[in-house]
Amino acid sequence: MNRTLYTLLFYLGLPLVAVRLWLRARKAPAYRQRIGERFALGLPAMQPGGIWVHAVSVGESIAAAPMIRALLAAYPQLPITITCMTPTGSERIKAMFANEPRIQHCYLPYDLPWAAGRFLDHVRPVLGVIMETELWPNHIHQCAKRGIPVALANARLSERSARGYARFAKLTRPMLEEMSWFAVQTETEAQRFRDLGARPECVAVTGSIKFDLTIDPQLLTQAAQLREQWQATERPLWIAASTHAGEDEIVLAAHRQLLSSHPDALLVLVPRHPERFNSVHDLVVQQGFATVRRSSGQPVTAQTSVLVGDTMGELLFLYALADIAFVGGSLVPNGGHNLLEPAALAKPVLSGPHLFNFLKIAAMLRNAEALIECRDAASLSAAVQQLFDQPQKARDMAQAGLAVMKANQGALQRLLDGLGRLPG
Repeated sequence: MNRTLYTLLFYLGLPLVAVRLWLRARKAPAYRQRIGERFALGLPAMQPGGIWVHAVSVGESIAAAPMIRALLAAYPQLPITITCMTPTGSERIKAMFANEPRIQHCYLPYDLPWAAGRFLDHVRPVLGVIMETELWPNHIHQCAKRGIPVALANARLSERSARGYARFAKLTRPMLEEMSWFAVQTETEAQRFRDLGARPECVAVTGSIKFDLTIDPQLLTQAAQLREQWQATERPLWIAASTHAGEDEIVLAAHRQLLSSHPDALLVLVPRHPERFNSVHDLVVQQGFATVRRSSGQPVTAQTSVLVGDTMGELLFLYALADIAFVGGSLVPNGGHNLLEPAALAKPVLSGPHLFNFLKIAAMLRNAEALIECRDAASLSAAVQQLFDQPQKARDMAQAGLAVMKANQGALQRLLDGLGRLPG
């Protein structure tokens, strides 16, 4: 299949795209908004001539944040346009860069030649940077037509994805040949890109920029102050972050078991997607836990058992509040979320067994004894209780996680050096 046939199929599939948007909007009403942007219509006014960064959703937006801040510092005269595809990604981008006037944001239009062209003519970037794996043939071709170099940053390519790309070589090989640079996480993945058609001189192994997360010391200070306000400095406090449907029940069951040995334990429960905030809060109340919503501004008291983290852009702060961190998306087969955020905050890290999106990072943490994997409520409760009862083990895990972070840093600087060498 070549690009012409791909574009024709995309046009034929637009009714299915509309149905998918409608179905998603039933769960998350934000999908009904800004639909014009998805076709490069009604785009917000933008200062042209800067750097365009595409991060498909929340995870990629968070991973891109250190790179974006470094680009703002390195190119003080340039605006940076950040695009994504999801409302949750959009909310996270707005929250992270609310005070940065040079950040511009909209949805990335669908991968139709005229929509991609309208977007690029509106923004007129001198460089495009795509996060991780989000490759769109028409967007990349329209960049090539306009002489805009495009880099793939923090690039990942699983064996399964590589096989998928190889099946459509007439589409993917020209697309990869048109790209200017691939900053790839591992040599194995670099070879997969070369085999699929990326020019060998354009492929470099730079590592994962997720290790280059830097923590503002103020974050830890503010978290300690809030725990003092709650009179919870001595309370055992754990967080279950980025949970998905089906996980909240397991986490709450684990918390109920934990309360039998630690009756003053406090759980911070943070659903991954904002459209689930209300239903998760309702679930906590139905199960009889004394609960407070973070968004309400009400103080946590000695009677509070669960704090529902229903705010955007606060996840690192909520991690900083906790003594122990469970990272969700992993008790259900979702592939997990970023294990390095709590590790960077010196928290012992727990997860479920489903970590296929973070296999290498999980292996590094596991080998360093910085990660405990739990399969169900009983093993999760037992792991949290063990770490509360053995503070030295908790400290050892936290230090091991920090050591893994520090040993693998440097990818961000290698990425920035490579981007600086691109024309534009």
